[in-house]
Amino acid sequence: MQITAEHVIQFIELVAARVKEERDFLTRLDSAIGDADHGVNLDRGFSTVLTKLPSVADKDIGSILKTVGTTLVSTVGGASGPLYGTAFLRAGMSIGERFELNASDVLAALNAALEGIQARGKATRGEKTMIDAIAPAVEALRAAIDAGDGYLDALRKTVAACEQGVQDTIPMLATKGRASYLGERSIGHQDPGATSALLMARAMLAVAEGAAGA
Repeated sequence: MQITAEHVIQFIELVAARVKEERDFLTRLDSAIGDADHGVNLDRGFSTVLTKLPSVADKDIGSILKTVGTTLVSTVGGASGPLYGTAFLRAGMSIGERFELNASDVLAALNAALEGIQARGKATRGEKTMIDAIAPAVEALRAAIDAGDGYLDALRKTVAACEQGVQDTIPMLATKGRASYLGERSIGHQDPGATSALLMARAMLAVAEGAAGA
């Protein structure tokens, strides 16, 4: 299937809605190992993003994603603003001035987003961050595309890998960010950044399923 600019707008709107719904849950997760502001910050950022969408509704996908990125960087506090902002900016740069994408384009955009997060946060897998959910998701999408899976099946495997990545953060010792200050006390807690990444992955799948009538 082809992913259009309209689908991307729907995805962003759904992310904003689900962030608002899960704001308190994300903040509770962050209160255990962070600054207790992850949900509040993301909700503020994506609420502002929604006010920007009408101005880019007729633009190419790259422009839409870059607008999301710059808005998040400028409005979201803590680490999540620069990290997610960079992710959307890099994804937008990868896509460029296109109005339709295929599965390989989506993979390239997500890989660019992941590389942006890694570069900005100077983090790798196994350090109890959002990377522990995003990296396996990108790997699963790549493997599914290489295996010849259709886009929906590939996205379902992507979300499943992301879900497992979130669960895998629970027993991890945090070695990056605010959570690393807790040392051994960070073990046993689900990473809030990985959780919000999963929320976005599920939103991507939901939009694709809706477009396909699945």
